[in-house]
Amino acid sequence: MDAVLRERELDALLVTDLVNVRWLTGFTGSNAAVVTGPGVRRFVTDFRYVTQAAEQVGEAFEREIHQDLLEQVAEPLGGPLRLGFDDAGLSVRDHGRLGELAEGVELVAAGGLVEDLRAIKDAGELERIRAAAVLADVALGEVLARGLVGRTEREVALDIEVTMRRLGASGPSFPPIVAAGAHAALPHAEPRDVAVPTDTLVVVDWGAQLDGYASDCTRTFATGPLEDGARGVYELVLRAQQAALDAVRPGPTGKEVDRVARDLIEAAGHKEHFGHGLGHGVGLEVHEGPRLSVRGETQLEAGMVVTVEPGVYVPGQVGVRIEDLVAVTRDGCAALSGMDKALQVVD
Repeated sequence: MDAVLRERELDALLVTDLVNVRWLTGFTGSNAAVVTGPGVRRFVTDFRYVTQAAEQVGEAFEREIHQDLLEQVAEPLGGPLRLGFDDAGLSVRDHGRLGELAEGVELVAAGGLVEDLRAIKDAGELERIRAAAVLADVALGEVLARGLVGRTEREVALDIEVTMRRLGASGPSFPPIVAAGAHAALPHAEPRDVAVPTDTLVVVDWGAQLDGYASDCTRTFATGPLEDGARGVYELVLRAQQAALDAVRPGPTGKEVDRVARDLIEAAGHKEHFGHGLGHGVGLEVHEGPRLSVRGETQLEAGMVVTVEPGVYVPGQVGVRIEDLVAVTRDGCAALSGMDKALQVVD
């Protein structure tokens, strides 16, 4: 962190985003701020978290308790000082107030600095993400054993969430998506109180939150014999996904990997049916950097964790998405999600 601050010519960085605070300190409460830089490690929270902060925040940080975090942050600051702040997370009101409280301090926009560091996972983080993915796979396996046909999309989605919690997850990493038939043509379909029919495709997108870290996976299942068109779409998406997985390694940018899958889908005549990005980073948040999309300029590096999730969505007809969670390795990638991708029939 200090080296990055020196590159940016910053004396210190103010961190107020709670996910970034957790990554830096381990603190999981709902109100905190951190000031970090060469020679300074300050953690500030309020009275409610005196005990929690003592348990979670290590001795590397000076722990401070105050009801007004900005006032406490500003009190020891003295100019001239260049203080970075997250311009995407600090409100205009708080920015103005901090400027008034910290006289002589130059506030410098430094959004994304911590997020860039978070994109490279260490061994402990990779193990936590893998554990979340394994739990999610086990949970869905149990749900599928109870069947899909005749249950409503909403019932299946609720079953996924409850099963993950029963297995130890703190919750889903996002509300599960269960979408059958033409409803699956909505990439972010909301589960309905409509029964899953036979002889159709069902998209299930789910993930677990475990020990602070998220997983994300999608599988598309059949509930009986399919028309050739639906089966053909499934096979196309599976080919595009495998080609993109083969392209994931250190070096390519997100948009270069995205293009691998997009070219195959476009060549098959479905250009207008694949409108979202190929994937995104996963860690403490289920959507974080880097982005695999037409605008993804970040080069992949070993230690990054990304989803690879092409889809084809034909309005009023069919939707298919297949998604794996993978860790970028030195010479390729390693899957963290393990459920079979061969088209599975679930009654």
